Amino acid sequence: MMFKRSAPSPAPEASGLYGVMAEFADADTLLAAASRTRDAGYTRIEAYTPIPIHGLDEAVGFRGTRLPWLIFAGGMTGASFMFGFQTWVNTVAYPMNIGGRPEFSWPAFIPVTFEGMVLLAAFCAVFGLFAACGLPRLHHPVFNAPRFDRASVDLFFLCVEAADPKFDEAATTRFLEGLGAQAVSRVDN
Repeated sequence: MMFKRSAPSPAPEASGLYGVMAEFADADTLLAAASRTRDAGYTRIEAYTPIPIHGLDEAVGFRGTRLPWLIFAGGMTGASFMFGFQTWVNTVAYPMNIGGRPEFSWPAFIPVTFEGMVLLAAFCAVFGLFAACGLPRLHHPVFNAPRFDRASVDLFFLCVEAADPKFDEAATTRFLEGLGAQAVSRVDN
């Protein structure tokens, strides 16, 4: 099974343009630029930084995820299945009277129930994260941006995707230049 995010509009794909990337020297300038970009009506914004920046997730419009609910559902499913399986085995499929204990001895089922919950929750967390992030993706278009290799060292980048409804290459480039960017470059697919 393959999971995909919503597809971008066909026009950017046809042109081979992924978006426009702006380079900033410090975190405060990037945070202000991200807020102004969001306020200007752009919705498909990504920021790349070498350090965590408090408030950047709100500035770029990062939405919450349903991943915790998936993990919770996986954990409850695993616990319910393991408890039900042990109940069925000990009361219906293969009941044994050992030492006079009852067939439905639920305290003995707790360790396996817990392990089943943890196992399925962990699988849901890993595979749900892969699906939510669109992984495995071995190459991303922003890797083509000039000097992007410094995003993990000392530079801060803000990218407006071409799939954004308000995106116009020339207008977006001028807008990002007006935010105090050191350089603005086109990012191709």
